[in-house]
Amino acid sequence: MGLEIERKFLLANDGWRGLAKGVAYRQGYLCASKERSVRVRIAGDQGFLTIKGATVVATRREYEYQIPLADAHAMLDDLCPQPQIEKKRYSIPYQGFVWEVDEFFGLNHGLIVAEIELDREDQPFARPEWIGQEVTGDSRYANAALCLHPYSTWSR
Repeated sequence: MGLEIERKFLLANDGWRGLAKGVAYRQGYLCASKERSVRVRIAGDQGFLTIKGATVVATRREYEYQIPLADAHAMLDDLCPQPQIEKKRYSIPYQGFVWEVDEFFGLNHGLIVAEIELDREDQPFARPEWIGQEVTGDSRYANAALCLHPYSTWSR
């Protein structure tokens, strides 16, 4: 069984820029509910199908499989509803961990979040100076939720 233990943060400043080269992502959802999601993703020139369970605190079941790129394009074009996620991901090593910074585009333009994957929920980690407020428990920041309620529609 695959487990994902992930914490998510807003950014405090642009200090992360220039620390890594970004990879373009496009993703959509065949199923998106609180209990489960089935995601199709293109990351660079690779396709993936990912099944995730419900999140409990910062942990959920996750199963990810590489699929042919042509299949991923077809599923995104023909099966996944709009809007979809468009983002660039930057993988930034920092003190033994990799921070993934996602800069969103399209209807989620202006949103930038950072995630860190852990081995256990209470695992200590150092925060780079550019990490801001934690939003792990705020479901609005889940990618599946951003498809249904894009960042541009939030009242601020």
